[in-house]
Amino acid sequence: MASFQHIRPRYKLILFYNIKPEKQDQYYRYMLSSFVPAIQKLGVYMHMVWHVAYGDYPRRKIEFVTESSDTLRRLFLSDEWEELENKLRRYVDDYERKVVEYRNGFQI
Repeated sequence: MASFQHIRPRYKLILFYNIKPEKQDQYYRYMLSSFVPAIQKLGVYMHMVWHVAYGDYPRRKIEFVTESSDTLRRLFLSDEWEELENKLRRYVDDYERKVVEYRNGFQI
C-alpha cells in the first residue's frame, strides 16, 4: 500500500468541522480505527490535521491528499464514502468538505 510519502499530491480533500464535546472519545476512536484507514485504502492519504484557534471557523481542519481527480471521483461515488461521511457527521457539527488543487502549507 502506498502512503503520502510515496505519491506526488495534486489534490487536497479538506474537511472542516467542530467535534461535539460529548462525542470526543467516540470521534477519535472512529477516525483512527475506521475513517482514516478506509479512505487511505482507496488512495486518499491523511496529510495534515489543524486546530484552528482564531476566527469564526470550525476548530478542526483535516487535509487528505491524492494524485488523481479520478481517485476522488471514485471515492465520492462509493457507498463506502457515504457511510463513512454519514457516521462522521454523528460526531461533529458545522461539517463542510471541499477539494482544492494541492499547494504546500495551510489552505482554506
